[in-house]
Formats: sequence, C-alpha cells, structure tokens
Amino acid sequence: MGRQINKLSARGVATLTEPGRHSDGGGLYLVVDASGAKRWLFMFRWGGSRKEMGLGGLSAVGLADARDKAAEARKLLDAGTNPIEARKEAAAEASRNAVSTFGEFAEILIEDIRSGFRNTKHQAQWLSSLKTHAACLWPLSINEVGTEHVLDVLKPIWKTKQETASRVRGRIERILDAAKAKGKRTGENPARWRGHLDKLLPKRSRLARGHHPAMAYDDVPAFVKDLRERDAIAARALEFLILTASRTGEVRGATWDEVDLDRGIWTVPAARMKAERIHRVPLTARALDIARAMHQARENDFVFPGARKNRPLSSHAILMLMRRMDKEQFTPHGFRSSFRDWAGECTSFPREIAEAALAHVVGDETERAYRRGDALMKRRKLMDAWAGYLSTAKAKADNVTPIRAQAG
Repeated sequence: MGRQINKLSARGVATLTEPGRHSDGGGLYLVVDASGAKRWLFMFRWGGSRKEMGLGGLSAVGLADARDKAAEARKLLDAGTNPIEARKEAAAEASRNAVSTFGEFAEILIEDIRSGFRNTKHQAQWLSSLKTHAACLWPLSINEVGTEHVLDVLKPIWKTKQETASRVRGRIERILDAAKAKGKRTGENPARWRGHLDKLLPKRSRLARGHHPAMAYDDVPAFVKDLRERDAIAARALEFLILTASRTGEVRGATWDEVDLDRGIWTVPAARMKAERIHRVPLTARALDIARAMHQARENDFVFPGARKNRPLSSHAILMLMRRMDKEQFTPHGFRSSFRDWAGECTSFPREIAEAALAHVVGDETERAYRRGDALMKRRKLMDAWAGYLSTAKAKADNVTPIRAQAG
C-alpha cells in the first residue's frame, strides 16, 4: 500500500491504555475502548466509502495473527474483492458444510423438497413419521447414523406396521443419500434395502394388498345389500367406493366438476391420485344412480358433503358406519383387494385391465409408452361385471336418497 506497516510492538500492544485507535499501518488498528478492552480493526475504502472490519479481540487474536488477517484482507482488495463480503460467504459455506444432526438435516431437506410433495398433508406426514418412529435418530450426528441405528427404528414396527415401516425406511434412505451428496457422509447408505437390510430383516408378509384388512370377495355382496338399506351419506359414499374400487380419499374428495353424469365418467385429477396421474373411472348404472341422487340433494361442491359447511365427508364417518355394521375389522381401502381378488379368480379379464381399474402403473416404461390409452371401454365392462356381482345378494337398488340427519 506504500505506507509504513508493523508500527506496533508486542509490548506496546500489551501496555497501551489510552482509548482510541492505534495504527499498525496498512489499515490495521488496535482499538482501545473506554473500558480498557482491546480489539483489532481493519479499515479500507470500498465503493467510495470507508469500511470497517473487526478482526477479533486482543485476548483471542494476537498481534501476529491480526497482521496475517490484515494481509489477507489486503490481498482480497487487490483482487477486487470486498473482504467483508468474502468473510460472510466463507462463513455461510462453512455453515452449510458443518456437520449437523439427523433431525436438523431432515427438517432442512424436507423444506428444500417440499415442492415435490403432492400436498401439504404429504409433507407433514413425512416429518411426522420420522419424528414418531425415528426419534432415536434425531439427535445423532448425520455422519454417525449406522445400520444398528436404522434397525433400532425399523424392528419395532417391521411386522406390525409394515407399510409404515417401509415408508420410514425409504425416507431415512433418502435423507442419508442427500447428506452424502452434500458431503456430510461417506460410505454406503445403512438404510438401503436391496443387498443390505433385506439380509437383516424378514421379508414382508404378502397379505391382501399390504396392511389393509380386506373382506373376502364372496362376502361383499351381502355387505353391499346391508349397506343399501341404510339412508346415510356415509353409506352412499362407501358403496360408491366399492363400486368404483377407489381409495377413500379419492371418493371423499370427489367434486362435481370431476363427474360427467351424461357420459358416466368420473375424472380424478392427478393431484388427488397416489400415482399422480389423471384417472378416469367408468361409472356403472348403480354408481350413476348414487351420483344423481347426491346431485339432487347437492349442498356444496363435494359429491359426498360432510357435516361441516363446505367440507367433504370425513373418513371417521365411514369408519363409524362400518363399526355400526359390525365390520370394523375391515378397512374401506380393503375393498380394493376384494375387487382385485374377485377379478383374478372369477373373471377372464386380463390382469392389466384389473390393475388399470385400481389406477396401478402396469408394465415398464417402454411398455407404457406404447400403450397410450387407459382402456376405458374395457374397464367399463369389468366394472359392470363387478356391479352385477355385487347385486347377487338381491340388494335393494332403489334406496339412494341421502338423509343428513343420520351420521352413518
């Protein structure tokens, strides 16, 4: 800089008591406060104005260290860089690279990927499932999580809550993969299934479509007969669910702009489908009867309105209905399994048609590329056959008027 530097001595720095700034040269100053406290300051000009950058207190930064810091700042200035901004960027980078706990990293990652979730509920489920079942991982350093920790999470729920355990494992795996991508971990992922945990945990039992208890298909017609004798919105919604082999959330969230009563088609948007693909559902004559009856008594935009204003029917209402019918051991979702078992054992419809009716993705990517349609007409024939089978118990088909006074 062309000016004298290293003006101060170690003894002088130690004995100075006069308040003010004492120059060492080259922009470096020892500041003595009125209280007697001493600290280092680097002063420079940037953009036409004077800037001040603190270099630390004398108790932590000695004269030699202060001169090194000042020399580094001068190099940055010579290179056209503001040393204050450079220090901020370095601190931010260090913060990003700092080792964090599993919980801290998980929360940051979930926030970063939230745009990829189907809805806010899905995002909340991610965080809730990890905090509930992987709580023991939360305080661990992200680079310390090992196979034994993952097993501690999974073993208590592996046999009793298979679907939940599978999802939790997958979420842990994704978090640890992301940590490795950001340089916070090394080595193999301890939550990986294939070639790792599949050697340490028993295979999941192949119950009827997972963890949803399903009614035997030959018992469903009698159940539907009893269902049709109940004048309640929950009964109509559950029968509609069975007739269409749909998921509970899809039926509860159905709105009138999705239903074409003239063409007999219910189009569920991708945002409400598990596979995130539009699903057209062919409505049988009985399903249309239910829809038309509900339309006549229309209260809001939902096909099956709930007790609360402008809200859909609650899942609790359907579960309580099944409890009153002494069928609480089964789940509404299980009727999809009943339908699939019936289609496989009692009909000659191709497997892919039955799977398409359940909105399952069938075949590999190449096969799906060649099969652009959704086989609506073929699926309509299948669903008509299913509706006919459900009527074999001689159920009353004219009882479709919903009565709001009854909860079930």
